Amino acid sequence: MTDENYNDGVLPAQAIAALMDNGAISGADSARLQPASLDLTLGPRAWRVRASFLPSKKKTVKDRLNDGLAMQAMDLSDGAVFERGCVYLVELNEQLQLPDNVKGAANPKSSTGRIDVFVRLVTDHGAAFDEIPAGYEGPLYAEISPRTFSILARSGSSLNQLRLKAGRYRLDDAALEKLHQSSALVEGSADISGGLGLSVSLARDDGMIGWRARRHSALIDVDKVAALDPNEYFEPITAPSAGFIILDPDEFYILASKEALCVPPDYAAEMTPISPGLGEFRVHYAGFFDPGFGWAETGINGSRGVLEVRSHDAPFVLEDGQLVARLVYEKMSARPEQLYGADLKSNYQGQGLKLSKHFR
Repeated sequence: MTDENYNDGVLPAQAIAALMDNGAISGADSARLQPASLDLTLGPRAWRVRASFLPSKKKTVKDRLNDGLAMQAMDLSDGAVFERGCVYLVELNEQLQLPDNVKGAANPKSSTGRIDVFVRLVTDHGAAFDEIPAGYEGPLYAEISPRTFSILARSGSSLNQLRLKAGRYRLDDAALEKLHQSSALVEGSADISGGLGLSVSLARDDGMIGWRARRHSALIDVDKVAALDPNEYFEPITAPSAGFIILDPDEFYILASKEALCVPPDYAAEMTPISPGLGEFRVHYAGFFDPGFGWAETGINGSRGVLEVRSHDAPFVLEDGQLVARLVYEKMSARPEQLYGADLKSNYQGQGLKLSKHFR
């Protein structure tokens, strides 16, 4: 693909649509466009694999499957069960022929992370998950590993999303502070150091501060919205009198940030984990925040970051107000024609503590 002129920044939906029109993105559905990303869809071919893997720079994904990593081929045309604790690889419907100055990044969708399904993008000759080098030409694959709930998915289901970027796009701390001064990113002062700091809320007026996943729950159909009773899959967590909770290893929690935050229309954001030295836990599988999230003409509309939390090898104390993640902000190459929450069916605009869209 020849080099094309793109302004520095994250490409908005209209630029992604243009790439679909000129064949740089094939197999994609325009109905899957988001303000600054494209929802990717599962194709009909999948494999249960022995372990998670990267192809390495010398091999394609199919080379590695033929090396003996594939255990069982699966047809997703009529749907298939992805069992918790297993690893699968699915060929996606979309293929890329990116311009020489456009690269990609992927993340699980919010609804995917909130049911504890670990999804990572894999490319031919890929040396890292969720990264697509500039000018990449070839197929895309999703590695899927349900952690708590087994899921039912089919060809056309969407579990992860693609963001495309050109040139220089990430804001450093000085630029982020300047943005906060001109368009408040959180209410009050902001903790800015390597991104915008987010802390966990373990104290709420209604007494409920989160959810803890139940073991051995029923199957979740990823395409059914508002179909499930949350109490059959999660148990509520009430505000602790001591001001902290203890995370049990290998358990999954849904919590919320203390800060209400926003992403102004000319910017996108991505949640990144804090340094492992600050705690034995992982936060947030789904890291993309679209332009307009939590934003209103009059200021912040009260959208909080939902935190998908899992402890590592040891029980860990999590305290109210503890720093748990940071948001890095990136400028858009152009303002999206539609913003998150505006004229779109945005499931999580104005959210507080909210489970995925699958639950009533």
